[in-house]
Amino acid sequence: MVGERPCLIRTSEGDWLQLDNCSISIEQRRRFQREVARDGEGDDLIDQGSESAKYKFTGRIDDKTYLKLLEVFRSGSCWLMEPLEELELKVCFAKLCYDNSNGTFEILLIQDAI
Repeated sequence: MVGERPCLIRTSEGDWLQLDNCSISIEQRRRFQREVARDGEGDDLIDQGSESAKYKFTGRIDDKTYLKLLEVFRSGSCWLMEPLEELELKVCFAKLCYDNSNGTFEILLIQDAI
């Protein structure tokens, strides 16, 4: 389903905070290493089998919801309900932007290192 979805996020020990009507952008990456062999056939890329992801959420919230979101931001690591696969993921809160003149916000969450 294309369109806006709810975003569910919480601190390690807190209740879920639901942000309605979020636009979601997800960037997935695979981790690999490059092996350079001297006197060999050339370079090899080796897939390490792990993934990293960046989740960007945008939408509108009110001041009260922003203050709750700020608590999650200040807690450091937090949990995200992955919006498409519906899995709980431990993530780091990398960025929070809020403009109270129109209620727009932007969140950037990182799962693993990119």
